[in-house]
Amino acid sequence: MAAIGCLLFASGAFADQPVDWQKGLQPAATSIMEEIRWFEQYTLWFIGAVTLLVLVLLVVVVVKFRQGANPVPSRTSHNTLIEVIWTIGPVIALLFLAVPSFQLLTRQLAPTEEPELTVKATGYQWYWGYEYQVGENPLSFDSLMLQEADRAAAGKEDKAAYPRLLAVDNELVVPVGKHVRLLVTGADVIHAFAMPSFGIKIDAIPGRMSETWFKADREGLFYGQCSELCGKDHAFMPIAVRVVSKEKFDTWLAAAASNLGEANKALVASIDGAEKAVDVAQTAAQ
Repeated sequence: MAAIGCLLFASGAFADQPVDWQKGLQPAATSIMEEIRWFEQYTLWFIGAVTLLVLVLLVVVVVKFRQGANPVPSRTSHNTLIEVIWTIGPVIALLFLAVPSFQLLTRQLAPTEEPELTVKATGYQWYWGYEYQVGENPLSFDSLMLQEADRAAAGKEDKAAYPRLLAVDNELVVPVGKHVRLLVTGADVIHAFAMPSFGIKIDAIPGRMSETWFKADREGLFYGQCSELCGKDHAFMPIAVRVVSKEKFDTWLAAAASNLGEANKALVASIDGAEKAVDVAQTAAQ
């Protein structure tokens, strides 16, 4: 009963990270993820129809061709009509799946806009390194899973917003509504950069630079993980992307160039403090 209650009354504030008893995809934060969610629902109609068809055929065969109804088994070995149907039918169904699938894949890997920000993500055993290609002095830092002992110092004691095994010390910060080009590579073994709410999953291969993109439609803190088995601590290299307004991003970027830790604390305080103030005001009004 408790599990069902959590499933039914889960708050939207926890929607950009995995939740207990989650059965569907995470809510979309980009147009690409919106299309992925549509394509999932679209393919379910085909899956349901094929499943029902196979079930009906099984029932018909079991009832009609059982030993009691057919003491002398049929020796039919060829039926032109049936062979034409089970050849043309799957071809048509696959065409209806292939066309939108390839269109979606093309949009994922071939953006039509010029990038407004370029970030390089490098996978290490077992953490991520980020490099912003902005101006003459690019900003670079490592992003490791947040340790329990460091929560208070980082201002991330709220485990609902900064969950265990997903929160990191230094998030990837990007502006909302901006086209971000993401260059992905690996430094040692193959990793994979996966961000479910953005519809991103791309391999980080040593010696090769892969490219993808995203444009976040709303602000928030989004969590992903390395999705390629990369060693003993594969489960402990999360990805956290914080999407903020353009003004907050510019302020953070300028401060991070000289002191990343303080810039992160100031950004967290400005966001979490504003959200708490809104919650308090709503509670008082009620």
